[in-house]
Amino acid sequence: MYEERLARLREQMAATGTDLVVVGPSSHLVWLTGMSPHGDERPVLLIVSKDNAGFLMPALNADSQRPHTQLPFYTWTDADGPNGALSTLLADLGANRDGLSIALDETMRADFALLVIDALPGARRKFLTDTVGYLRARKDEAEYAALKMNAVLNDGAMKAGFAALKPGVTELEVGQAIRNYYLANGAKPEFVSVCFGENGAFPHHHTGNRMLKANEAVLIDIGGRKDGYPSDMTRVAVVGETPAEFDKVVGVLERAVQAALAAAKPGVAAKEVDKAARDVITEAGYGEFFLHRTGHGLGIDVHEPPFITGTSETILDEGNVFSIEPGIYLNGKFGVRLEEIVIVRGNQAEVLSELPRTPVHIKA
Repeated sequence: MYEERLARLREQMAATGTDLVVVGPSSHLVWLTGMSPHGDERPVLLIVSKDNAGFLMPALNADSQRPHTQLPFYTWTDADGPNGALSTLLADLGANRDGLSIALDETMRADFALLVIDALPGARRKFLTDTVGYLRARKDEAEYAALKMNAVLNDGAMKAGFAALKPGVTELEVGQAIRNYYLANGAKPEFVSVCFGENGAFPHHHTGNRMLKANEAVLIDIGGRKDGYPSDMTRVAVVGETPAEFDKVVGVLERAVQAALAAAKPGVAAKEVDKAARDVITEAGYGEFFLHRTGHGLGIDVHEPPFITGTSETILDEGNVFSIEPGIYLNGKFGVRLEEIVIVRGNQAEVLSELPRTPVHIKA
């Protein structure tokens, strides 16, 4: 799989006129090689040319990383520093000339990037957006299977959260029930946000000791990680009597989700998906209460391209995976967000979760 990804990267480098790709210890490196070397201040770099590749690798870590790749290591010690090994690596890659186009990992440490910039002062520089980033945004079948599995597992975690709801329970206790479900099913909790009542009006509420009262709305936004890929989903519930306006807000957001799903097709700009959801909410009179973008990409990272914003010109393509998560947040009352992860497949947006978006009603 990783040899095939490296071959695809070289094809993309040729298509974009990129001479060198420089990747640090990051999710880009995990996607490209399956490797996650120890990250500290010692520079680790994978540098890929159109016909060769090699690792700048601290000698301290070389033995532990050798079983994970056949690519050559250019090792350096703390006593010598990385510059000599980097110079040899660049020379072996044919990178000792002016006018190179190099793509730098935008997520790696600045001091790692400066090593390369200083070594190649005449190079034209860009980030990985149109090389590794472009490829990562188009999920293959193995990635689809991993994301689908995680989405279904997340359905079970959400049900565990709903099952823990009762008057007097705290947000933290419900969150723990969700975490326990992940751990019992071989997953790692990635994030758990449990929001009771007025806390739901804060899109990034931190789960706390707030106790649940009867006749309140609940918003739960959760994600776990298994086999290297995460999940992400938001659902809502009501314990006891439904708060005033809650059903109306849910209805508006369901229509917004449906509109965004219908708009999300290959060849459509991401901003059109955002607009489809936002127009529904605005026309219903809640536009000022939709406080964020409609979605974000999901892959190895919980947040990665493409981003579904009102200004994004990114053209959607087959294999893109992203959230559709419109929300309405009524300060002092409650918040509702309905979030799905979708993949663009077969000229439509396929929802990965199998859990209905309908609010769960629980007796007080």
